[in-house]
Amino acid sequence: MTAMMAYTSLSRWSGALGLCAIIAIIRPAQADPRAVVELFTSQGCSSCPPADKIIGELAKDPDVIAMSMPIDYWDYLGWKDTLADARFSARQRAYSRVRGDRDVYTPQAIVNGSAQVIGSDRAGIENAINATGKNGVMSVPVTMSLSGKQINVSVAASKVPLVTHGEVWICSISKAVPISIGRGENRGREITYHNVVRNLLKVGDWNGSPASWTVPLENVVREGVDGAVVYLQDGRSDRPGPMLGAAYTSLGSVYGSLR
Repeated sequence: MTAMMAYTSLSRWSGALGLCAIIAIIRPAQADPRAVVELFTSQGCSSCPPADKIIGELAKDPDVIAMSMPIDYWDYLGWKDTLADARFSARQRAYSRVRGDRDVYTPQAIVNGSAQVIGSDRAGIENAINATGKNGVMSVPVTMSLSGKQINVSVAASKVPLVTHGEVWICSISKAVPISIGRGENRGREITYHNVVRNLLKVGDWNGSPASWTVPLENVVREGVDGAVVYLQDGRSDRPGPMLGAAYTSLGSVYGSLR
């Protein structure tokens, strides 16, 4: 049954109008992307706007899942980042601990959970994507689909013998957030932040075998959220390892349908 036929059939039932709206706006998740790029950025960092722009450009590439994770450790410089989350600062530090260095700065891009690059270095990001695409990195198919008011997450079996465990997380995404900055290093500028992570939710643990989970939409969607990323990552949240697979889905105006 096509999406339009499904919509026509369901619309005969007046009580199912909200469900029809959700079905009509969901897009299929991009299958098997080659990279996940996480940008640690700050509204109080004058070096960050070029990196924020690059994330916007990468977000248009169907082969790349690009996310902005605003940090809070520059808030003392005169402008409190309105999108910052202490969990993102902790995640950036966790990557540093795993690498064994002290490289925690903005703008910093983490590519496939494996390499760190200056976030404004587009060529460096591309080189890191190519360099990290081996040894099981991004080798596990991950998909999302919608059923009623739930998101279904599926992770396939491992294709690589040594890739046998990981954690599955969902990120709530705001695709484009324009911010007018009143103080600090970017005073007077309006900057648009792309694919901003608004929440992180652990879905479950994966052991190398096919697995699936259902997540209530209300746990993912809130005002301003219009996308979702699910990723499978080796290691733990406090010691993150290589990205093993990921998928992105546009959620459109699902929030309005849940209210």
